[in-house]
Amino acid sequence: MGGYFGAVSHRDTVLDVFFGTDYHSHLGTRNAGMAVWNAASGFQRQIHSIANSPFRSKFEGDLDKFRGSTSGIGCISDADPQPLLVRSHLGVYAIASIGLVNNAEALVDSYFTRHGHQFMAMSSGKVNTTELVAALINEGDDLVDGIRRAQDVIDGSITVLLLLPDGSIIAARDPYGRLPVLVGRDKDGYCVSFESFAYQKLGYHNAYELGPREIVRIRADGVETLSPPAGDMQICAFLWAYYGYPNSNYEGVNVEVMRCRNGEIMARDEMAAGTLPDVDMVAGVPDSGVPHAIGYANRSGKPFGRPFVKYTPTWPRSFMPSNQEVRNQVAKMKQIPVPELIQGKKLLFVDDSIVRGTQLQETVDFLYESGAKEVHMRSACPPIMYACKYLDFSRGKSDMELLARRMVQELEGDEGQRHLDEYADSGTERGKCLLSAICRRLGFDSLGYQSLDGLLEAIGIDRSKVCTYCWNGKE
Repeated sequence: MGGYFGAVSHRDTVLDVFFGTDYHSHLGTRNAGMAVWNAASGFQRQIHSIANSPFRSKFEGDLDKFRGSTSGIGCISDADPQPLLVRSHLGVYAIASIGLVNNAEALVDSYFTRHGHQFMAMSSGKVNTTELVAALINEGDDLVDGIRRAQDVIDGSITVLLLLPDGSIIAARDPYGRLPVLVGRDKDGYCVSFESFAYQKLGYHNAYELGPREIVRIRADGVETLSPPAGDMQICAFLWAYYGYPNSNYEGVNVEVMRCRNGEIMARDEMAAGTLPDVDMVAGVPDSGVPHAIGYANRSGKPFGRPFVKYTPTWPRSFMPSNQEVRNQVAKMKQIPVPELIQGKKLLFVDDSIVRGTQLQETVDFLYESGAKEVHMRSACPPIMYACKYLDFSRGKSDMELLARRMVQELEGDEGQRHLDEYADSGTERGKCLLSAICRRLGFDSLGYQSLDGLLEAIGIDRSKVCTYCWNGKE
């Protein structure tokens, strides 16, 4: 995944862009960059790897040379290094992009054929996605036409920020609004952000939220719509369930409130079905599973506790060394048990989702090794049946990397792949078989998934405006 932040003001915005971008560090762990503009020196840019060191420590040394800049953009990216500086017949600009381009190779080949131009290859041999997006934009008659053209030919989803030589920012939300683009305002200017809390903490207040496909120009004195929003929206449900920060709001719905409500709905439905297990404690798998678990505990009447915590002072977020053996050891070292809350206890854990099951397997083994009597697992999302083809929030690209799909294949082979709707519904015979199979594989005493209806109820906005592709395959 990734996140973005930009600011345009009558004052120096360097610290705003620095802290605003840093506040998106939970969305990516690989690359980060800042590009700023001021009237005296024009564009300046810096990119750093943040794979093993946090954003702030990498960019603190760049702040002095950025001073005096009245506009800038920053980006956290799990894809490619960015922002990039681009020069074309449309002018010079800095660009950052977030999303997923599934047909990148085909677009590169087509561009070669039409123009005979070349791209800078990265060490992997692939083209930087943001460079490709810029090349597509540069085929337009102007920047707005170019952004529209790029979004039309991209299979996937792309949101972009452009920093222009007049100090303004153009922001374009992806065609179906799968990711948010929020505009904040203070007395001196405006900012644009993925996460609303990032600018609220900096003294900005909510000013505007872009609609799907909308393109705006942001100046210190106002926001101008360059291309109006489209009618349809398919915002990603995982914003609320997993990767959004607790303080953030999307489409007017707060992340933490939604997660607590989601846990309450899960417990409500289990109590109605008579499937709520007799446990000593309800807990969340840190960190994003915790609010779901609080809601579950509150509704079920079971005590909430923290039988294990993550140790993050030396390994915050997911910084991981390149050596696989060391990575495995780091993952284990981060899980610190509270033996008094585990030994001999029947525990129910709520996790935000179950994707591949690898980390969950390690967590269950760790709990039993620490003396747990029973471990019951609940997923705050339905079984994930389809790898996301719109956003790069997961490193996996194949459906068969997903735990639920692998288990369906083991249970029924190719025939099972024709009945995924039934497997995703725990009320059907196939759904019950899937739960039993995963329990046996991972060692749970019981397993439950939130229903899709329950998840959408917890989000609370018009269901037709929420993307649920990863659960039901519907576009």
